[in-house]
Amino acid sequence: RNSFGSEASGGGGSSEANLTFVTGIVYTVTVGGGGGSQGDGQDSEISGSGITTITSSGGGSGGNYSNDSGGAGGSGGGGGQTTSSGGSGTANQGYTGGSNNYNAGAGGGGASEVGQNGAAPSALGGNGGNGLASSITGASVSRGGGGGGSNHGAAGSQGGIGGTGGGGNGRYGGTAAQAGTVNTGGGGGGQGESIGGAGGGGSGVVILSMPDASYTETTTGS
Repeated sequence: RNSFGSEASGGGGSSEANLTFVTGIVYTVTVGGGGGSQGDGQDSEISGSGITTITSSGGGSGGNYSNDSGGAGGSGGGGGQTTSSGGSGTANQGYTGGSNNYNAGAGGGGASEVGQNGAAPSALGGNGGNGLASSITGASVSRGGGGGGSNHGAAGSQGGIGGTGGGGNGRYGGTAAQAGTVNTGGGGGGQGESIGGAGGGGSGVVILSMPDASYTETTTGS
């Protein structure tokens, strides 16, 4: 979600209104952790007196092998390896995950793009949806990429490619799928076998921009 320089928000949303902070008020910023295997990510949030609490939903979990659909979230999780659909995204945050097609997992939704469906008959995992770039730090950086879906083929083969902005690549057997990059909100890659396991999601990030003269550099917490 963006409110800097008229940059678009995820899920095709527009730039949101700026927040006005007041001297002497304590504001709490919560950075949500990434989800684990078959678990949704945690919400990230800004709260405090005099402002409307801003909550960005954690990403939805990916589906498993047994006809399990992806979970809903800020961006939706990809569908599992058999007949299942992608989880829905959230307005101004992210897109829906892909649906499965035959024995391949679908990619998770990204901040700027829907996750790809799994491909039949080649049984290739779907790619994760791409994330969204922001220049709030002074350089254009993409965040919120979806994780790649699991492949269904030879042990150790790569599945779907993670979306730009921290999405992890999917795998089939051999080793663990790639995790989402920390502090990007990127989704973890799917794994077609129990060997190694699916990749965990990357933790979220909250970035504030304000004039140097308005900031005392005094914070508490981690």
